[in-house]
Amino acid sequence: MEKYEINKYLATFSEQVDDLYQSLNIEKLNNELPILAKKVEDPNLWNDPQNANKIIANYNSKKENVSIYNEMSSKLSDMKDSLELIDDPEYAKILEDEIIAFEKRMKELEIRITLSGEYDNSGVIMEFHPGAGGTESMDWALMLYRMYQRYCQRQGFKFNTIDYQPGEAGIKSATVEISGPFAYGLLKSERGVHRLVRISPFDANKRRHTSFASIDIAPVIENNNDIVINDEEIRIDTYCSSGAGGQGVNTTYSAVRVTHLPTNTVVTCQNERSQIQNKEQAMKVLKARLYEMEVRRKEEENGAERKSKIGTGDRAEKIRTYNYPQNRVTDHRIGFTIQKLDRVMEGDLDEILDALKEANERDLIIEANKEINLE
Repeated sequence: MEKYEINKYLATFSEQVDDLYQSLNIEKLNNELPILAKKVEDPNLWNDPQNANKIIANYNSKKENVSIYNEMSSKLSDMKDSLELIDDPEYAKILEDEIIAFEKRMKELEIRITLSGEYDNSGVIMEFHPGAGGTESMDWALMLYRMYQRYCQRQGFKFNTIDYQPGEAGIKSATVEISGPFAYGLLKSERGVHRLVRISPFDANKRRHTSFASIDIAPVIENNNDIVINDEEIRIDTYCSSGAGGQGVNTTYSAVRVTHLPTNTVVTCQNERSQIQNKEQAMKVLKARLYEMEVRRKEEENGAERKSKIGTGDRAEKIRTYNYPQNRVTDHRIGFTIQKLDRVMEGDLDEILDALKEANERDLIIEANKEINLE
């Protein structure tokens, strides 16, 4: 790497570190931390455990942000100092490695700063539902299921199937839990109706068909005292599982159906071997759904238009088209198109998700409930 290239990188890094200072609001954090530290050290803090946990979490989060800024600022300063030794090949190689590592770290921090919602660093409950169209739509739902499974493999995320209802050729429905850093933040934009255009493999006349499948997204809620489910509010039914998992799964009443009576929300789980495990998974999904319902209710009360909740299969809620004849994917919310459908179906979603993230930063994502004029 030539010296002028290194100077160019360092100039860019200086701008990024300055942006980091502003984005994290370091000046304000430095003023707040001593006050929070006194609260954390207060011997009466744990008189109210719930409030204590919030104070400690707030303190740790702000302290970590200051540490992150100091870390990047210090590394940048060290690289600038090393520039004087650039004529030494050994030091030049070390500096080049530091530049690569710094650039990678800044990209990670960009995601962290952008995905700063309450549950953005949580896992995801993702549900797949075919639209009208029978075999065609069920096959499309399965294709989407496999696409996100491959995406998770690329990201190093865990993809755990909670419930899987096979169809004639594809799936009638499926529910999965995805675990990994910022999984919900990265995938929350995928909620909606996905449209497929292709020459149908099920049509002997090889005609062009359009199919729909909906995906619903909710964060995994580990600890949230605002989401309370009382025993009298739910009905639990058990039945024999119809899925894979061995003889024990298919011959015992291990599958669980949980109905939340106040909202008539139904969750099923049959992929675990025991009834207890299936009930735990079903309750996790139910809690995630109720959280999303509460978010929508608050948005409506505040007069906010719902941007993200899609999943009914209604054609007015389409967010993306996958056009096989043209090898094209179009996200209609931001007018983004790429001619890489083959790669997208293999789980290469980074370009689409990055475009959505950037549009979200600029407040350019069109409300998802608005009717989209498809090509």
